[in-house]
Amino acid sequence: MRAGKDMHDWTYHVTDEWNVERWQAAEHIYEEAFPLDGKKSRTIIQGMFGKKMCQLHTLTQGAEMVGMALTGIDTQVNALIVDYIAVRANARGTGMGRLLLDQIKQWALRQHGCRGLIVEVESEPTEENEQRIRFWQSNGFELTDYVHHYIWVPEPYRAMAYSFDSFDKLPDDGKQLFKSITRFHEKAYRRMKQ
Repeated sequence: MRAGKDMHDWTYHVTDEWNVERWQAAEHIYEEAFPLDGKKSRTIIQGMFGKKMCQLHTLTQGAEMVGMALTGIDTQVNALIVDYIAVRANARGTGMGRLLLDQIKQWALRQHGCRGLIVEVESEPTEENEQRIRFWQSNGFELTDYVHHYIWVPEPYRAMAYSFDSFDKLPDDGKQLFKSITRFHEKAYRRMKQ
C-alpha cells in the first residue's frame, strides 16, 4: 500500500506471528509513547502472540518504522480492540497516526468483517488525555460516559467505539464495551498452558 500526495512513500504491514526484529523496531516507538508502568511487558506481548490473540500493525516510511499498533479481535462482539497505537515522537502531527489508524480500520473490515473498533482511553482531565480523546473523536470514535476503574492501575478509563455500519453499531454503553476490553486483557495476562 502506498501513500497519497502529501506524504512520502510508506508501507503498512500487519502480522499475527511473533517476530523479534519487527517487535524490536516497534518497541522503540512503544516505549517512547508509553514510558511508565501500565503497559504490557515484552514477555506478556510475546505470550499474546503465542496465544494467537493479537496482531502487530506497523507503518514504515522509507526504511524507518514510524508507527505501531497492537490489536486483538473480540469474536463475541466482532470488534477489533486497539490495545496500543503510537507514532514516533518526531512524526507526530504529520498525519501518520491517522494514516495508520485508517489502514487498521480497512484491515479489520476487509480481512475480518469486524463491526468496528474499540479503544480505552485514560479519563483523568489532563491536557494529554484530552488531546488523545480528540484524536480518536476526529477519527470517528464516540466517547462513552461510563468510567471504568481497574484494580491493578490507579487511572480511570473510558471506552470509545467506532462502528463501520450505522445500522449495526457497536454498543454505546461503556460497561458493555469494557466487557470486551476486559476479556482481552484477562486473556493477555493469563498464563499459557504447558
